[in-house]
Amino acid sequence: MSVDILVIEDESSLVRLLSTALTAQGYVVTTAMSGNEALARVAVDDPALILLDLGLPDIDGLQLLPRLKERCAAQVIVVSARSREEEKIAALDAGAEDYLTKPFGVAELLARLRVAQRRRLESTPISQQYSVAELFIDLAQRQVTLAGVPVRLTPKEFQMLAILAQSAGRVVTHAQLLQAVWGRHHGDDTHYLRIYLRQLRQKIEANPSEPRYLLTELGVGYRLAAE
Repeated sequence: MSVDILVIEDESSLVRLLSTALTAQGYVVTTAMSGNEALARVAVDDPALILLDLGLPDIDGLQLLPRLKERCAAQVIVVSARSREEEKIAALDAGAEDYLTKPFGVAELLARLRVAQRRRLESTPISQQYSVAELFIDLAQRQVTLAGVPVRLTPKEFQMLAILAQSAGRVVTHAQLLQAVWGRHHGDDTHYLRIYLRQLRQKIEANPSEPRYLLTELGVGYRLAAE
């Protein structure tokens, strides 16, 4: 049996709320209220998406996350009351596709789920193209256009944008970007990211102070808009 979403949450009232809201949107939902139950469920249900609470009664969500990723190909969105930057970064580095802090609105959750679904159904290899609104990125040809007009980028600017494009809709952490663009010895050089993101926004955004495409996840990393 295949289901759309596995909700891993030990707060029964929230489980009921999520199940009702997601079912009303046409999702097939199953639930687990502990880490061990979740591990058993993924083997049976093969979910496409997982909503994972970190504060489970038997296994901490950060420890459970890589075990889930080993057992299924689901996109994992962490939904947690933990709001510390370190927790968010740890979850994303452990394989989560997104992180949503409680309390959250159902509309925002549904938007995040739509992005996760697209990522699962339409993988983005390096040879593919990326587009949203007036922004078009051809990763294979190393070309970027805005409203049909070529955007001239430096090699480092394009490399940073390409990494964000390959994870469109998902947060890329500071550490991931620094390692991919500048190498593993530059893990603390976050000022590089600020400089290059500012340059990219000047070239791509109509209003760099209110970006539409290149979004900041405060204290965690950056995300390229997917819609």
